[in-house]
Amino acid sequence: MLLWPLLLLLLLLLPTLALLRQQRSQDARLSWLAGLQHRVAWGALVWAATWQRWRLEQSTLHVHQSQQQALTWCLQGAQRPHCSLRRSTDISTFRNHLPLTKASQTQEEESGEQPLPPTSNQDLGEASLQATLLGLVALNKAYPEVLAQGRTACVTLTSPWPHPLPWPGNTLGQVGTPGTKDPRALLLDALRSPGLRALEAGTAVELLDVFLGLETDGEELAEAIAAGNPGAPLRERAAELREALEQGPRGLALRLWPKLQVVVTLDAGGQAEAVAALGALWCQGLAFFSPAYAASGGVLGLNLQPEQPHGLYLLPPGAPFIELLPVKEGTQEEAASTLLLAEAQQGKEYELVLTDRASLTRCRLGDVVRVVGAYNQCPVVRFICRLDQTLSVRGEDIGEDLFSEALGQAVGQWAGAKLLDHGCVESSILDSSAGSAPHYEVFVALRGLRNLSEENRDKLDHCLQEASPRYKSLRFWGSVGPARVHLVGQGAFRALRAALAACPSPFPPAMPRVLRHRHLAQCLQERVVS
Repeated sequence: MLLWPLLLLLLLLLPTLALLRQQRSQDARLSWLAGLQHRVAWGALVWAATWQRWRLEQSTLHVHQSQQQALTWCLQGAQRPHCSLRRSTDISTFRNHLPLTKASQTQEEESGEQPLPPTSNQDLGEASLQATLLGLVALNKAYPEVLAQGRTACVTLTSPWPHPLPWPGNTLGQVGTPGTKDPRALLLDALRSPGLRALEAGTAVELLDVFLGLETDGEELAEAIAAGNPGAPLRERAAELREALEQGPRGLALRLWPKLQVVVTLDAGGQAEAVAALGALWCQGLAFFSPAYAASGGVLGLNLQPEQPHGLYLLPPGAPFIELLPVKEGTQEEAASTLLLAEAQQGKEYELVLTDRASLTRCRLGDVVRVVGAYNQCPVVRFICRLDQTLSVRGEDIGEDLFSEALGQAVGQWAGAKLLDHGCVESSILDSSAGSAPHYEVFVALRGLRNLSEENRDKLDHCLQEASPRYKSLRFWGSVGPARVHLVGQGAFRALRAALAACPSPFPPAMPRVLRHRHLAQCLQERVVS
């Protein structure tokens, strides 16, 4: 008697079982297709990277010939009318006819124009494509799991890879919807994926903003994750986010993504402070990798060693045409002589000089590098500082590297404080030296310290005097006043970066540490809390 009810129940369940089987079969086909797409895309990328690596080997083995070809390429593409150098590719003639110039505008110009447009968009694409291809392969070699499907997420609208490829997106492992314009959606996609192995952001300062925003909006994001799908896994994921945030910033990234291995950002200048803050707090225990060194002229260096703790960059000899200007030569521009890449000496520091193909201009970029090694006949360098970030109210010339070191020493004496960001203004910009000697206005964002005592503020000036005898002498005679330190609230530097981002650039903007315009300085001044 029980047989008939069981048969009837089976007949009722057959359509449902068939549907489930069909769905499972469809899911299996989609999974297989996605895997096939991933393998094909990765194979194409490896093939293209192998070709680029061969070209790099040949060009660095014959660096003089490669730079001669790069110079010829620049001269033939010159758009300057009646260019007399198009038929001559002699480097000495080239130098004699084209004097060195400085970029007349900085990245924070009110006009919004770029400081230097040295190459066309097509030219930038060729250099950035090589950096992207070789960087992806180098990253996969150092961390074999990071480019597997669903193992990488970018949490900013800008990418650390200089050139967008048609296939990376979901095909090469990135989670999220390709082409989205909502930064909150990018972060939510990453938070929903606990198995990430690589976290990407345009620059380190942008990633710093992401983690600060995550702390502020954590509850709202957790609610969005739980509401996005009523299923138990996402509700559990929302609970994990809340629990991770309750434990504070230190090690937050690894609590959110236990399998995370590396953070990928683009080194665009002014990023070291953010990298240090991220490494000490939110991204503690993770490796950092910058695939390229980007300046106002585009991609100028390639990073082929992701495992290195500090970014080392190969200066390739191809286009654009790069020269090296020794930074310790005479102060008169016309007396300075540039060197080719093969003439660089290890341990020496040089300012990068780039030739603009369109207007045929030899421009001093202001970026200073130190030669730390060689790859075949080409120098491997480390970024040191930017000359346009120098402070000088009485000719004392406090460089970016010297000031950063002094500020780091001062903050190290502030109990419990961790430096997140800083910006400097010469007092004349804010008209704050009326009735007093000219001085520096210094704005800092800190973690672990809510108020600055007068004793804390004085330590920066003391460290500057210890670092610079010239500054100490001017302070002794009263020609320069003491540096004034201000603590800004959360969001101050994010507002500054929003103002800077309004200036279009083919790369994420480098973070200026010295502000030359009042409206930018006021972004920080208006948010002082101590």
